[in-house]
Amino acid sequence: MSHPLATGERPSLAFAVTHRSVLAIAIPMTLAYLSTPLLGIVDMAVIGRLGDPALLGGIAIGGIIFDLVFTTFNFLRSGTTGLTAQAYGAQNEEEVRATLLRAFLIAAFGGLLVILLQGPLRETGLWFLGGSADVQAATSRYFDIRVYSAPFLLANYAILGWFIGLGRAGTGLVLQLVLNGLNIGLSVWFVIGFGWSVEGVALATVLSEIAATCLGVGLIVFTSGKAPWPAPKVIFDRRLLVRMMAVNRDIMIRSFTLLFAFAFFTARSADQGDTVLAANALLEKFIMLTAFFLDGLATAAEQLAGRAVGARYRPAFDRTLKLTALWSFTLAGILSALFWFFGQYVIGFMTTAEDVRQVAATYLVWAILTPVFGVLAFQMDGVFIGATWSSTMRNMMLLSLAVYLAAYYLLFPILGNHGLWLAFLLFFGTRGLTLLAACQKRAAETFSAA
Repeated sequence: MSHPLATGERPSLAFAVTHRSVLAIAIPMTLAYLSTPLLGIVDMAVIGRLGDPALLGGIAIGGIIFDLVFTTFNFLRSGTTGLTAQAYGAQNEEEVRATLLRAFLIAAFGGLLVILLQGPLRETGLWFLGGSADVQAATSRYFDIRVYSAPFLLANYAILGWFIGLGRAGTGLVLQLVLNGLNIGLSVWFVIGFGWSVEGVALATVLSEIAATCLGVGLIVFTSGKAPWPAPKVIFDRRLLVRMMAVNRDIMIRSFTLLFAFAFFTARSADQGDTVLAANALLEKFIMLTAFFLDGLATAAEQLAGRAVGARYRPAFDRTLKLTALWSFTLAGILSALFWFFGQYVIGFMTTAEDVRQVAATYLVWAILTPVFGVLAFQMDGVFIGATWSSTMRNMMLLSLAVYLAAYYLLFPILGNHGLWLAFLLFFGTRGLTLLAACQKRAAETFSAA
């Protein structure tokens, strides 16, 4: 490692990046992310016990509508992480707190906007997703209650991003476990105990988001001590507000592009018939599982890369790249091996339809390869979010989408569903390689300005 004075960095801001510091963030955040699908499973299970398929369809469609709406605000988590980590690395306590307060302002504005526009959002979602009259009625009942969780859900995005930015992944894990654990408990109590149907599931979500926000704010106040909070002129600093909005805009475009890529995959699967659609949807669960594990290491890359940029300490940045790549590729290899050995059994567990099983088995090789093709994209996303190189990340995502679409229209007529899967994996691979190619240039620009 170069001596700080030899590279122009400030010795007082130097810090070490170790295997332990990577895993101290990655492991808690992986556990936190894995708690989220459990909530969805429990919600479906408790509603399923009521014996009305329309109710299951109602919360499924309602959940998709909210996923689409809140994708717009995903930047509140990742953008807050990157900006906080940089302020923390620069030892700028005032800016650390100002970043949180700016994120709260965006959360409050965004949440209130969702509530005010709840009618058009609900009707647009129902029109786009369809469903029977009974399903749409159940969706409306669910939506009309859950929509009031919006300001608190967005505030929780900001709180989680802030604690991750400070490297307090354990606190983030506690917040997620409380949020999802309370939501699960209340859903069971309201639906099974009180018989409140979809309204019970929706109310459980609202109350859980409120409780998590209160806990998060309490932890912020408790851990912040008696240090003064920034003055309004600091919070509303035009230059810093514009920077935050630019980062958030780029991350939002990136998120919608990713959402479109998955939607395109599903639509092209549907074009091939119900059996292929079901098989591809089943194999997509392997991609989701991959994401839940690799996202933990991507989060570690966000915090450590952001802190290194804030400290203007290149050795820590390079070490972050090396260690997060090592652990990410190791985990990706393990996941691919597990999919190879146990994929057939997982397919058999998830569906009893023999035709779907056979088709899924035919294309299982692509799910096995997904962790290897996608690992670099996950790691680089974390690095670029932490460093707030959001415009480059946005551009590489759009370029990767163009490669994906071109590959599909070239390969599908020749290879059929194999061509669709190959194009999808090229999308992941292109993202990772293009970001890696841009990384060293961006790093040189950033650290030479120190």
